[in-house]
Amino acid sequence: MALHRDIFWVGRQWAVTGAGIQAVDQRLRGVLDIEITRLWDDHLVQSRRAKPGVNAADFDQALTLARERFPQAPDTDPILTQLEALGVIEAPIVSPVVPAMKLHAEGRLARFLPQWRVRR
Repeated sequence: MALHRDIFWVGRQWAVTGAGIQAVDQRLRGVLDIEITRLWDDHLVQSRRAKPGVNAADFDQALTLARERFPQAPDTDPILTQLEALGVIEAPIVSPVVPAMKLHAEGRLARFLPQWRVRR
């Protein structure tokens, strides 16, 4: 997988990007990459660090910077999640509101705007 477009730090072997920690070597095709949601999974991190050919110092620095940039989400109470699943506590209902369509044509030439018509 190619590096994410948001690159925050690049080391010799690892990069901290908007997708998490990614290997700079693109021949690996994203096999060793760690997503943002799994940065705090110590088992996954230790398994990636134990792979042969991994620069441990560079990996540790990338992990430290990534964890600073993407802090761990607060864990919800497992008892509350079970009660919500059983229906004892009702979760708030979010109504899907469709945003109003906004058309902006100010400062643009009409011949370059996409054309659309209402069919009757």
